[in-house]
Parts: sequence; structure tokens; C-alpha cells
Amino acid sequence: MASEDATERTTVKTYVPKYQKEIWKEDAEDFDMSQSEFIRTMVQAGRRGFNLEQPKDTSSDANPRGNGVKEGVLNALQNEVHTWDELLSKMSEGIEDRLEESLQELQENNRIQYSGRLGGYKIVDNE
Repeated sequence: MASEDATERTTVKTYVPKYQKEIWKEDAEDFDMSQSEFIRTMVQAGRRGFNLEQPKDTSSDANPRGNGVKEGVLNALQNEVHTWDELLSKMSEGIEDRLEESLQELQENNRIQYSGRLGGYKIVDNE
């Protein structure tokens, strides 16, 4: 029997810039997930180092990954066989375009800038 702690749900709040919430909202919609489900999934993926294996403790009825990814995999595999890399590519279609658009918009709004010296993007100090 699962302990009450394993099945009891609680609220977690975080504060992010409005643009970040909009990006997460769009990404959640792309995966047919709620925003809460999407954020929970991304946090869990990060904690596992993007290891997509099923966790050993499956006593909870909660579905931290949501059905959007599962549906996407099933759709991709309809009448076809795909390798891990092919599935990953199919599941992440469009992410590069969305990232590029987001980076361009953030630079246009002077929120971030590319630093050649640092070799990447950084938040603009608005002091």
C-alpha cells in the first residue's frame, strides 16, 4: 500500500518573466499538456539527466510525463519503425525554430545579447 505522502498532491509556485511563461505555455500546448504537467515533466527530466526510463516507484496514480509525449510517440510509430534518434528528432521538430524566434525576439527587446567573448547568450543588465 502506498503511503499518503506518495499520493498526496501539493502546490509549488515559481515566478518567471512573462515571456518565459508564454514560451512554456506554447511548449505545453505543442505536447498537448497542461502548463503544470509540462513544467513538472521538464523538472523531472532535468533531475534524471533526461533519462526517459520509467521511475522505479510507480505506486502513484500521477502521470508526471503526461499523455502528449506518449501520443506523439504512438503517432510517429504508426506503420513505421524508428530508432531512438529518429523518434527524438520527430518529437523535437520545431523546437529549433521556436528557439531561434525566441532568441531573436529577446535580442530585439534588449533582454539578452550574444557575447562572443563568453561564447553564448546572456541576460542584459538593466542597471
